[in-house]
Amino acid sequence: MSRFEIKLPKMGESVAEATITSWLKNVGDTVEMDEAIVEIATDKVDSEVPSEVEGTLTEILFDVDTVVKVGDTIAVIEIEGSDSLNVTQKEISIEEPKVVKEIEKEVETISKEFAIEKLSASGKFFSPLVRKIATTEGISMEELEAIEGTGKDNRVTKDDILAYIESGRRTVDKEVAKVDTVEEIKPVVESEIAPKKAVPVSVNGEDEVIEMSRMGKLIAHHMVESVQTSAHVQSFIEVDVTNIVKWRERIKDSFFARENEKITFTPIFMQAVAKAIKEFPMINISVDGDKIIKRKSINLGMAAALADGNLIVPVIKNADQLNLVGMTKSVNNLAMKARNGKLSPDDIQGGTYTVTNVGSFGSVFGTPIINQPQVAILALGAIRKVPAVIETSEGDFIGIRHKMFISHSYDHRVVNGALGGMFIKSIKESLESWDVNSDY
Repeated sequence: MSRFEIKLPKMGESVAEATITSWLKNVGDTVEMDEAIVEIATDKVDSEVPSEVEGTLTEILFDVDTVVKVGDTIAVIEIEGSDSLNVTQKEISIEEPKVVKEIEKEVETISKEFAIEKLSASGKFFSPLVRKIATTEGISMEELEAIEGTGKDNRVTKDDILAYIESGRRTVDKEVAKVDTVEEIKPVVESEIAPKKAVPVSVNGEDEVIEMSRMGKLIAHHMVESVQTSAHVQSFIEVDVTNIVKWRERIKDSFFARENEKITFTPIFMQAVAKAIKEFPMINISVDGDKIIKRKSINLGMAAALADGNLIVPVIKNADQLNLVGMTKSVNNLAMKARNGKLSPDDIQGGTYTVTNVGSFGSVFGTPIINQPQVAILALGAIRKVPAVIETSEGDFIGIRHKMFISHSYDHRVVNGALGGMFIKSIKESLESWDVNSDY
């Protein structure tokens, strides 16, 4: 009998820790190869950790709701047979040093990037995510140390710092005053500052108080952060998609018979977006201080509904390189994984532009909030039959057409109205020029 340690795996770029949300196996249970043993949650996605070996679970090293670092041993499995042990030990001796080195490098990079004013004088540990939030919100080390932690060893968790911010944090500002040629920093008396107070909410006996879910809190925080970061501007344009509607109706049965996939309008729209990004690459950027990062890959985020009603944004990697069949398979696969809660951390990493379909809920158009650190997002409105003026060589007449609005929200710091407008005009022209008689 030999011991095999299950470690918390690396879960994508900039993810250095995860929270144990549920153990799927108990001590003494038999575990099969690739069988999920624990559910974990990061600030990006929930996922499962599978076992790399067959055996019996003998130790669980972390309780539910504990925050664990990437690379930490979370459980021990006892395996039988010396042959399988020798193979496992050989694999570990080759791979483990490399993995540990990568983890240490990742944590060191994140720690440097998100470090606040100084290290804790008391030696208290704060995770990279907590430090990042503190830096973004302007929370000093003194203020951070005063927050009451609910994690292991009274450690401050992500939920603790978010709750502290939402409850109206203690404000300690500093005023810079010049004395002769020397800049002196002195605290401002708190009574001189108009404190930011949350609007009180009254609750009576008939009201129900519902605690926000973990993901709900994260979404709320990210949305507020996006609005505070980017100068949101919108452009709208109406698109005649009659040819696309007729084309899809004509080929949908043969497409399913040949590809075993249902074709919706979404992959068609995603292809048009990818094409427009290649034409206008300065939409495919991020802002880092005073610098612009121009993305080489076109990775399209696709807002999808989860089982609990929340939205998540899985990513179609290198979307410009996919034909319509490949795009359809990617869209359907990610949508199914989102509905079933099977998205992996890698599925939601690396997006450079996002598309959301508000029309699936009946909305004609919307004004979506930018998915940071991207600089733009497109909303697809509902397709409707409407009366429209049709121009012909014999004159104008009124006919029934299938039309929709697309809404483009973009960051006016780096995307001006001309670029924002030309981008969706390009999408309109691409969709309206669809050949109703073409194959797929």
